[in-house]
Amino acid sequence: MFTTAMPESNDSVSLNMEKIYLGGKEHHIRTGCGFVSVIVYGDQDKPALITYPDLALNYMSCFQGLFFCPEAASLLLHNFCIYHISPPGHELGAAAICSDDPVPSVEDLADQIIEVLNYFGLGAVMCMGVTAGAYILTLFAMKYRERVLGLILVSPLCKAPSWSEWFYNKVMSNLLYFYGMCGLMKECLLQRYFSKEVRGNVEVPESEIVQACRKLLDERKRTNVFRFLEAINMRPDISEGLKRLKCRTLIFVGDSSPFHSEALYMTSKLDRRFSALVEVQACGSMVTEEQPHAMLIPMEYFLMGYGLYRPTQFSDSPRSPLSPSCISPELLSPESMGLKLKPIKTRVSLQV
Repeated sequence: MFTTAMPESNDSVSLNMEKIYLGGKEHHIRTGCGFVSVIVYGDQDKPALITYPDLALNYMSCFQGLFFCPEAASLLLHNFCIYHISPPGHELGAAAICSDDPVPSVEDLADQIIEVLNYFGLGAVMCMGVTAGAYILTLFAMKYRERVLGLILVSPLCKAPSWSEWFYNKVMSNLLYFYGMCGLMKECLLQRYFSKEVRGNVEVPESEIVQACRKLLDERKRTNVFRFLEAINMRPDISEGLKRLKCRTLIFVGDSSPFHSEALYMTSKLDRRFSALVEVQACGSMVTEEQPHAMLIPMEYFLMGYGLYRPTQFSDSPRSPLSPSCISPELLSPESMGLKLKPIKTRVSLQV
């Protein structure tokens, strides 16, 4: 069991978690379709949790809120070593990718992940993705089932783009091509990520998380975002293959997310014995940033199925913006989320 000599205050634990989280090491890994950046946090002897962000984001702009939430950070960093994978050219300080390089497909991006796992000598991993990143990780799980222990998906996609989404994405592609990361482009992206409650209006200023995200978007190179957007806009429908997924899947979606109906549809296609849905009230797509506390209790139930737990200094769960009616009944039955599963294995030795 995990023990401490003295319980720490939430403030001191938050500072400790922030120090751990900011102490990650970046790796640039050559893959079959270019280099990919991976930030590694924690003890690499622990089970692996890989993350993949949404369009135009990286770990700082997509997962910082979750990992700076001390209760969630203690749950995840206590149990996992975190591997933050960035889409090509989305890492901090990334240079523009040559426009002559072919645009990778979603299949290429999923195949990059297996190369990352092999580079680090990882076996089966837990996966966490947001929207476009959730699609890439789901596709990866369908292609390499033996390498995925579970999926934590936030506002996921599984169908090919609808006509309206395709057209909206084409508008964003044109904005990127002609004007770069202009003000209008950033507004389109912020509407994709956040609810109107935090984006603000004439009377209410936008929240700090939106302001921070806006600044981080300024750093993205137009060609790099354009390439990821084009890949996602050409994605195939993978919904028919979802029934064959046998890994446990936990889905979060904000009820104000433009992809809310997509998440509900995806849930209906998954095997109900292995999946659960959590709808978060008054929240947009990026639950990891807007309401990270809403993810804590469902993740605790989910990870209990793998023999994992939260450190004792956080034995009492904090108040959550979730109401009981927002939590899928299946999730509140720990047996349905696999309590009989064996604990996660850390890694396997790969034959060269």
